[in-house]
Amino acid sequence: MKYLHKLMTLPLLVLPFLFAACDEDRDSNPTLDLSHVAEGFVLNTPAYAENIYDLAKSEGVELTCSQPNYGEGVPYLVRYFVQVSLDPTFGQTNSEAAFKELSTSFTKAKMNANAVEFNNAVVDLFQAANPDADVPATLPVYVRLRAIIDGTMTENLGETFSNVITLPQVRAQYQAPDVEYPGCLYVVGSSIQEAWSSWKQVPAVYGLQGQYYTMVYVPAGGAFKWGTAEGDWRGYGRITIDDQAGAGVSNNDDDNIVLANGGWYALLFDGEMTADKKAINYKLHIYPGEAYIMGNAAGTWDEASPAAAMQAPADQNGEWVSPAFTGTGELRAYIHIPNVEWWRTEFTLLNGSLYFRDINIPENWSANAGPEYSVSCAPGQKLYVNFDKNTGEVK
Repeated sequence: MKYLHKLMTLPLLVLPFLFAACDEDRDSNPTLDLSHVAEGFVLNTPAYAENIYDLAKSEGVELTCSQPNYGEGVPYLVRYFVQVSLDPTFGQTNSEAAFKELSTSFTKAKMNANAVEFNNAVVDLFQAANPDADVPATLPVYVRLRAIIDGTMTENLGETFSNVITLPQVRAQYQAPDVEYPGCLYVVGSSIQEAWSSWKQVPAVYGLQGQYYTMVYVPAGGAFKWGTAEGDWRGYGRITIDDQAGAGVSNNDDDNIVLANGGWYALLFDGEMTADKKAINYKLHIYPGEAYIMGNAAGTWDEASPAAAMQAPADQNGEWVSPAFTGTGELRAYIHIPNVEWWRTEFTLLNGSLYFRDINIPENWSANAGPEYSVSCAPGQKLYVNFDKNTGEVK
């Protein structure tokens, strides 16, 4: 009980001291003061501001500034944002003259504004104001900073702006963004679905980036175009053609790809990205049209087995027909592309439409894609496919 009594009385001895300490320190504690935010802060003009800033050959634009006044002795972390404009008033006298804020921000009063972000902002601003003109060799650019107190729960707390400085000679150039391989290509033509109005999708070869394939029928003298999107009318002059099927390729006045010899053709588009990632150059390989069944139901796992070859119809309106299945099992079928493994151009049926393989299938369609992607085959049944409409059935 003696020790318990001492513990219970201890706070009575400590609390008077704490109250005294608070009374003594009250006047010296720092206090946030936002009354000066309208005064702004100073962005210094760089020492070499009169020189040409060639943004394409620079790593950045170095800027320094004073810190905003948030109260004497207040140790708040400040975040700075760089804003650029082609108007010294940043749109105050010309509502159409906007400004752009660079995405990279800084927490120190000495910063190196990203040259690529700076360049793109200048180009975007100029093109928005002058859509039919090229960016001049050099032009004046105006810069200011926006500052806020960083890391607070209140958005833009203490927001304040610096003065505007001028960089009289800035050289900015349009820089095309890096290209990416499209998810698929398209073909359109005189004998493809609705003539010259239907854009038939050309799926990607599974696992081979930049390669795309399809099966089309083109009559003698028929023609087609291709594109990376619907309505992207690319023709003979936009692609290198490798005719491995004796199709007799030429072009016409409309820059169409014209085939002298009619028939079914497997098309393989092979895109190669340039080293600077600004363009993709495409090559079209034209092969004889071939399709096969495969697997347990077909009675063979041999690639391009003559016994598993589907028979082609007379034109795009007919159906390809497989040999009768000799066993039970899941449908496995593919368009044959020379030098490409069969499983990369495999397809199944989903609700009556062709579904071209786009996933890894270590086991089978049912286990790896889902039962709705799996088609059961029985002895005596055949696979019927319309490659023009991309439909099919097993019966």
